[in-house]
Amino acid sequence: MAETALTNPEKSPAQSAGWKGIAADWSSDQRAFKNVSWGKAMMWIFLLSDTFIFSCFLLSYMTARMSTTVPWPNPSEVFALEIAGHHIPLILIAIMTFVLISSSGTMAMAVNFGYRRDRVKTAVLMLVTAALGATFVGMQAFEWTKLIMEGVRPWENPWGAAQFGSSFFMITGFHGTHVTFGVIFLVAIARKVWRGDFDHGRRGFFTSRKGNYEIVEIMGLYWHFVDLVWVFIFAFFYLW
Repeated sequence: MAETALTNPEKSPAQSAGWKGIAADWSSDQRAFKNVSWGKAMMWIFLLSDTFIFSCFLLSYMTARMSTTVPWPNPSEVFALEIAGHHIPLILIAIMTFVLISSSGTMAMAVNFGYRRDRVKTAVLMLVTAALGATFVGMQAFEWTKLIMEGVRPWENPWGAAQFGSSFFMITGFHGTHVTFGVIFLVAIARKVWRGDFDHGRRGFFTSRKGNYEIVEIMGLYWHFVDLVWVFIFAFFYLW
C-alpha cells in the first residue's frame, strides 16, 4: 500500500492542471473583492505601502538609537515647556496627541452621517476634523521652531547623539506632511458635500455616483491611518 501511495499520490487541482490550476487557486477569493470600489481598494493599497515606509523610518530610528555610543537626548527635557515658571515635560506633545485623537472621533462621526446622507452634519464634522488637523500642524510647526532656535539640526544637537535631529525631522516631518495633505483634501471634500455635489451627481473631481458618499469613507480610512501612525511615533519617539 505504501508503494501504491508513492506511485499514485493524490494530486490537488493545482498540480493536475499546472499553471492554470495555480492561477485558479490564487483567484479563488475574487468574489470577496468584486463589490469593493476602485477608490477604496486603491486607498488600502496606498495605506499598505505607507505602512512599510513608516515602519522603515521607525526601525531605522530604533537601530540608530540602540547602536549609538553617545547618550540619546532625554525627550522629557527636550520637549518640555516653561509655563508660568514651571518646567512641564511633554505638555505640548500631550496636547497634540489629544487633538489628533479627537479629530479621529469627529471623522468617524462624519463617515456615519455620510452613510445617512446627511450632508450638513457630514460637511460640518469634516471641517471640524480639518480644523483639528490644522491645529496639530500648527503646534508641530511651533515645536520645530522651538527646537531649531535651541540648536537642533539634522546633523547635530546640543543634548547628545547627532542622529536625534535627523530622526526627529524625518519622522515628524513625513507624518506632518500627511496631516497637511489630509487637511487640504478634507476641506475640498467637505465643500463638495456642503454644495450637494454627491446628492445631485454633479461632475467634478472626487465626485462619485449620485447619492454615494463613499469618498467620505475613503477620507476616513486615510485620516484614521494618520492618527494610528502618530500613536506609534508618540510611543517610540517621545515616551521611549
